[in-house]
Amino acid sequence: MKEGTRALGVAESYRGDRSTLAGAVVRASRVVDGLAFSSCTVGGSDATAGIVDLWERLDREDVRYVLVAGVALAWYNVVDLKRLQEATGRPVLSVTFEDSEGLEPSLRDEFDGAALDRRLAAYEALPPRRRVDVGDGAVFARSVGLDGDEAARVVRAFTPAGGRPEPLRVARLAARAGDEYVE
Repeated sequence: MKEGTRALGVAESYRGDRSTLAGAVVRASRVVDGLAFSSCTVGGSDATAGIVDLWERLDREDVRYVLVAGVALAWYNVVDLKRLQEATGRPVLSVTFEDSEGLEPSLRDEFDGAALDRRLAAYEALPPRRRVDVGDGAVFARSVGLDGDEAARVVRAFTPAGGRPEPLRVARLAARAGDEYVE
């Protein structure tokens, strides 16, 4: 991948009933090239809209990929990766850092009725996770707009030594700093 290829990493941090969403544009060469912020509701269903808002605030046609840290932000505010891909016109990858059996048991423990049904429908519509070996570790990626092999190539290209793609690492730092500033 060319060093100037850019990805938008999106991560969140929350305290209270709002979650700070941070977006970091990072080049494959690891140069940070832009930041933007938005928010979503903790326990809500507006994470996808918050990320789309963040994308629109950036207004960066040069970004080639969108990486999101997880699929259930801000206490099970499930991201619709397909809708995000349609809104941005870019391939979207969700990256998680631990192997798991999935979110369904946790969703059933925390919600019921329409809130559960809405989250289960959004979760079940997600593409499957795929293990991606990076350095000495592994991450797990879902992708829309890329096949699994290309998604793995993108994750590896943006992951230096260590296990977190740089756009997501920087976005997480920014989200935490933004969240602390707002408090």
